[in-house]
Amino acid sequence: MAFLEKIAMTITKLFPVWLIFFSGLAFLYPDTIKHQGPLVTYLLGTIMLGMGLSMSVDDFKLVLSRPRDVIIGIVLRYLIMPTVGWGVAKLLGLPPALAAGLILVGCCPSGTASNVMSFLAKADTALSVTVSSFNIILAPLLLPATFLLLAGAEVHVSAQAMFLDVVKIVLGPVILGMVLRGLFSSFVDRIMKIVPVISVIAIIWAIAIVVAMSASKLVTVALIAFAAVALHNALGLLLGYGASKALGMGERQARAITFEIGIEMSGLAVVLAIAHLEPLAAVPGAIFSVWHNFTGSIIAGYWANNPPTDGSLPDSTGV
Repeated sequence: MAFLEKIAMTITKLFPVWLIFFSGLAFLYPDTIKHQGPLVTYLLGTIMLGMGLSMSVDDFKLVLSRPRDVIIGIVLRYLIMPTVGWGVAKLLGLPPALAAGLILVGCCPSGTASNVMSFLAKADTALSVTVSSFNIILAPLLLPATFLLLAGAEVHVSAQAMFLDVVKIVLGPVILGMVLRGLFSSFVDRIMKIVPVISVIAIIWAIAIVVAMSASKLVTVALIAFAAVALHNALGLLLGYGASKALGMGERQARAITFEIGIEMSGLAVVLAIAHLEPLAAVPGAIFSVWHNFTGSIIAGYWANNPPTDGSLPDSTGV
């Protein structure tokens, strides 16, 4: 088990490198895996199951002692990124499919990497975990509603069908993971150090499939799609931090909310785009999967070397 844990840690740390490498191969040789499109849904479900295994009822208890911070995090998450995505799409004049894909990324809940980034950045990790947990639980309702509000005029999507897909792909596996953790906690604790590598392999595989499926169209939209994703991510991070501070949050809390807003569950956007839109609409989610890990790591590294000095409330980890 120790050997497997060491391999898992090595693979996980190099996640962005592997993602770029295999996405590049998929782009150059799309015929090898583009037929695996149906697997993407199951791969994302595997990732969500892994997240559920790491969660417990305790992750939701912070709302009882600090409801204001948690509510602010949830509201900002579903307010900033969807509207910024819509604004960037309009500003850059994106084609309807790319615009819908960008907005869809913004409507998704926080990405699982947000908690890791918060820990590294000496942020309020407990707040990050709680906000992520509530965002996932609320996603089946808020994601379709927000997306249709902002993109409904451009694309025709069934809110009911999207709701059911989010429940099936995200909420179901997460709840199953939490139940398994409750029933078999000792076994789950023993395997938790290798669970992340399974999630890493799954997301790399899923993104590679999406790149292969979109390869022919990606050539013509890569530059504008990348510019849109970079701008979307940058504005999300800046507004997340600025809004948190403006609302009176301490430095640790503002850092946590920054990652909750700027780090997306972009893999879900990829799956939903394929299921309800078209492969081209999955391109922003695929690019986001690489880009937000890059920018998040840079910010986390900077903050790690500049600990908060404002006396803001420390998190439950004592970071």
